[in-house]
Amino acid sequence: MGGKFRPTPPIDMTKASISRVYSYLLGGKDHFAVDRAMADYAEDAVPGVTDLALGNRAFVQRAVRFLAQERGMRQFLDIGSGLPSDGNVHEIAHESAPDARVVYIDNDPIVLAHARALLADDHTTIVVTADLTDPDDILAKAQESGLIDLSRPVALILGGILHHLHDHQDPGGLTAQLRDSLVPGSHLAVSHFLRPPAEEYPVDHRHAVKLEEAFLAKLSTGVWRPYEDIRGYFGDWTMFDPGVVPLNEWRPTPGSAKPGSYLMPERNHRLIGGGVAHKE
Repeated sequence: MGGKFRPTPPIDMTKASISRVYSYLLGGKDHFAVDRAMADYAEDAVPGVTDLALGNRAFVQRAVRFLAQERGMRQFLDIGSGLPSDGNVHEIAHESAPDARVVYIDNDPIVLAHARALLADDHTTIVVTADLTDPDDILAKAQESGLIDLSRPVALILGGILHHLHDHQDPGGLTAQLRDSLVPGSHLAVSHFLRPPAEEYPVDHRHAVKLEEAFLAKLSTGVWRPYEDIRGYFGDWTMFDPGVVPLNEWRPTPGSAKPGSYLMPERNHRLIGGGVAHKE
């Protein structure tokens, strides 16, 4: 594993963690009672919320495969990576590009602890502790790892992380700061909780409102935003077809046995969207 180890911060088991809640929803083992309670609370608010976690992971897998196979990307910076699970970014990238280098960023100390053990013998992948609200620190640590060269194109993955920033934290500005630091040829993949327009999808819109209330009540985070807000995260970068869409509609691979082929059931699938773009 590249880079130098830093001491692992203490793990707070009394408060729900985004990473551990997602681990529970994805069928992982790294969670505590408080995390399971949060997930069950959201599931009670809108049955089928687990689909969003599964659909998000599948989208990220499809996006990474596209970036590695079709766009030739060999440097991946995954911010808000979460706890290790089958089909992680480095595993998908290495399917077609064994030389691909991956830096995972997360602010949850349990992610750092588990990933260090998982990646102990992997010299192309590392996880470091940093926070999306400090892009300069993220970029510095990515460069320090020895795995990311910011003078060359980078694939930036923001999978299911921006919706955990409130408006006052300026997720658009933080994303712009990251985009501006990357050279032409770089790519950006974003997935985000989606609030469909009430006039077109009144039921889905109501579900988005209920889920946002549930997340804010228990996690103090989780914002469902409209299409135009999500599109704004890409700035003036060129979108790949089909643009920003519900994740089920982003280059699905139905019938495939590969990771990423999962599609959410009809219920709630409009509650999470995203897309992929590149810098000219």
